Amino acid sequence: MPVIKPISDLRNKANEISEIAHQYDEPIFITKNGEGDLVVMSMAHYSKLQMKLDLYSKLAVAQAQKAAGDKGRTLSEVMKDIRKRLNEAI
Repeated sequence: MPVIKPISDLRNKANEISEIAHQYDEPIFITKNGEGDLVVMSMAHYSKLQMKLDLYSKLAVAQAQKAAGDKGRTLSEVMKDIRKRLNEAI
C-alpha cells in the first residue's frame, strides 16, 4: 500500500517522513493541493532502484545483441578473463 502524505508534513514532520521511508523501504508520495507532486525515498531504496535500472539496461543490451545474432562467450572464456583480471590486480 503506497504511503501518501501532504507536503506540509515535509516541513512539520520531516523526522517522521524519514522514519517511514527507512522502515517501509518504499517511496512516499507527497501531495500538494490534493495532487501528486513529489516522491521521497531513503538513500538505500534509491540506490537499489538505480542498481535495478542499471541491470535492466544491461539486460536490454544483451537481449538486443542476442537478437542480432551475437552468440556471446562461453563460461570458460569468461572465467579465464576474470582470473586474468584478478591476477593483474594483485
